[in-house]
Amino acid sequence: MNVPEDLKYTSDHEWILVEDDIATIGITDYAQGELGDVVYVELPSSGESFLKGDVAATIEAVKTVADVFLPLTGTIEAVNEALDDTSELINQDAYADGWILKIKFTDASEMDEYMSAQDYIASIS
Repeated sequence: MNVPEDLKYTSDHEWILVEDDIATIGITDYAQGELGDVVYVELPSSGESFLKGDVAATIEAVKTVADVFLPLTGTIEAVNEALDDTSELINQDAYADGWILKIKFTDASEMDEYMSAQDYIASIS
């Protein structure tokens, strides 16, 4: 299982990559494996504002439907529009081509509660 060291992880199996005040968010390799084949992703709109913990996207897979919870408060800067036509990118590479959204966050201290790669691995083992 792939768990990149440079990311933070939530207990809901989202990953977070922070670059300045923009966070790229997706689901982990573990999560996509548990979901099975992803068939559709409902994405938010750019410019939409969310609070930490809000549902920002929904992933439909063969096995189930899963919500993507925002780990940070802020405004959607971009969504991965490639997922509209090729939602299986999440299964193929959850950490690169399968990213879901980018958010401009307002409170960096919200990052403090999230797990390192080692802690995330321990939590799913």
